[in-house]
Amino acid sequence: MNRAAFIHSEELEKYSYPSDCPLSADRARRTRQILLSMGLLSGEGRREVPPLVPRRRDLEKFHSAHYLDVLQKASQGVFHEDWLKMGLGTPDCPVFAGVYEFAVAASGATLKGAELILADEVDVAFNPSGGYHHAGPDYASGFCYINDLVLGCMRLAEAGKKVLYLDVDAHHGDGVQNAFYHRRDVMTLSMHENGKTLYPGTGFEDEIGTGEGKGYAVNVPLPVGTYDGALSKAVRKIVVPLAQAYAPEVIVLQLGMDGLAADPLAHLNLTNNVYADWLIRLKKLKVPILATGGGGYHVDNTTRGWALAWSILADAEPEEDLSIGMGGVMLESTDYQGGLRDRMLLSHGGQRQAIDEAIDATIAKIEKTVFPIHGI
Repeated sequence: MNRAAFIHSEELEKYSYPSDCPLSADRARRTRQILLSMGLLSGEGRREVPPLVPRRRDLEKFHSAHYLDVLQKASQGVFHEDWLKMGLGTPDCPVFAGVYEFAVAASGATLKGAELILADEVDVAFNPSGGYHHAGPDYASGFCYINDLVLGCMRLAEAGKKVLYLDVDAHHGDGVQNAFYHRRDVMTLSMHENGKTLYPGTGFEDEIGTGEGKGYAVNVPLPVGTYDGALSKAVRKIVVPLAQAYAPEVIVLQLGMDGLAADPLAHLNLTNNVYADWLIRLKKLKVPILATGGGGYHVDNTTRGWALAWSILADAEPEEDLSIGMGGVMLESTDYQGGLRDRMLLSHGGQRQAIDEAIDATIAKIEKTVFPIHGI
């Protein structure tokens, strides 16, 4: 039985992105509602925990003081000439009332998860309000203002833990990769839609780290239309052997759900079953997991996907979900009374061969360039 903490508070529900922004900050609340309605947040080692309040010096371990000052002022409506240079005030990173406070609170939730793991109080911590993997030290990017994932990984690493950062968002986790590109105490492994067809245009197989970090940045670009079977093969052939060879002491997991079919900002064809299946596989490593949210712009599918992920991570999957549910992306439905799991999707026969060939080529490249570094 896992000791699992769902990290959330009413403070995180006070803020929202502008109505014309694709990202909804309400996804965490809606995920919590699903879990509450199904009785999956309490009992059997499960509990809710509020975020901690980060100190300024905690944020400055990654972000510059000047950037944080400008972002805080922007949250109060004060313009600064460095806005555009810092990525602020753009369609992807709009300035709105409370943007600084929300970003700090979301980071506090991820840091709380790290502290709970370091104190050996939980085996799993999940912050659905986190996952802002694009933000850099002195700039905002891709709806991300403060990089809670970098801060969480840094906290775990500075405590002497070997960290595997696993990112399954449809968009490449460039901000996290850049932060640890020269290090080997944090391995970054990102599975995402190919940068040739999706923002931020990075995350190719030849990005493997430099110096001491060579071989500790791993990227699995996925072709348009990637289906469950293709992703499962990539997990089996790449993620599992690398995770076993690296032998992490903590896994930090970015659970973006924009790879699900019908997401309006990406072009993959996945169901949440594939996420559930490899989460079960990941748990077999028997190391603590700090999970966050991330992308996911079809709100109903995203929240149900996170609810399913929590149920797997916290050993709480309802018996009716051991088989394929009746809700899901195929029905454009969030009627989770029919199950949290999606209905199976069929990939177009004409696309499958091209997808399989692209996945096989990526596997071959990583086996050639990265595996030997780890003795595989």
